[in-house]
Amino acid sequence: MIGIISATRKTEVEFWKESALGISLRRLSNDPRVDVRITSENRRGLPEVYNEAISAARDEALLVFVHDDVWIDDYFLADRVTAGLRAFDLIGVAGNRRRIPKQPAWAYVDGNCTWDDRANLSGAIAHGPAPFGPITFFGPVPAECELLDGVFLAARKTTLSANRIMFDTRYDFHFYDIDFCRSARAQGLRVGTWPICLTHQSGGSFGSENWCAAYRTYMDKWQD
Repeated sequence: MIGIISATRKTEVEFWKESALGISLRRLSNDPRVDVRITSENRRGLPEVYNEAISAARDEALLVFVHDDVWIDDYFLADRVTAGLRAFDLIGVAGNRRRIPKQPAWAYVDGNCTWDDRANLSGAIAHGPAPFGPITFFGPVPAECELLDGVFLAARKTTLSANRIMFDTRYDFHFYDIDFCRSARAQGLRVGTWPICLTHQSGGSFGSENWCAAYRTYMDKWQD
């Protein structure tokens, strides 16, 4: 079973009718392997929502954590996730093969939004308001990584439970993803990118006040 986990500020009706993820999941409704857990009208941080879903999931579940503004362009999603989690313990669609001290995002090396060398990056994702948007290719995929973009993450529940890995609720929306990757790597888990076709509507809010506060929390925890 593939458990799709997401949170949205929309009502349940609005989510299924209007959101990129809701419309995408309606297209996948004929796949009996796909199970959906959506927290609507959400005002909590994503880590709290995700942890609640991990605890409630069946032991055999493959869990996908995805933002609600994502179009799933790949109707072989269940097959992609299953294959990816045979190769790695934690997968995403974009990531960095390395991590440097005080790194503020999976793709940036400093607070000025300076991209890391493309030789260190992996994956691809499209962007735009509609499905099948213009694609940004970061680097060869699949590839083993240190950090992943939190727009889409997937892992087996048994892997997370056996290694006592959960999302850190000190974060709200920013930094929960690279913190999660670091927790996985600290347990020796294999982290990597996998080819899954998505379009993300948002470009993120790097450098915002909330982002800066989360970065301070992140640095207090990891110190590097």
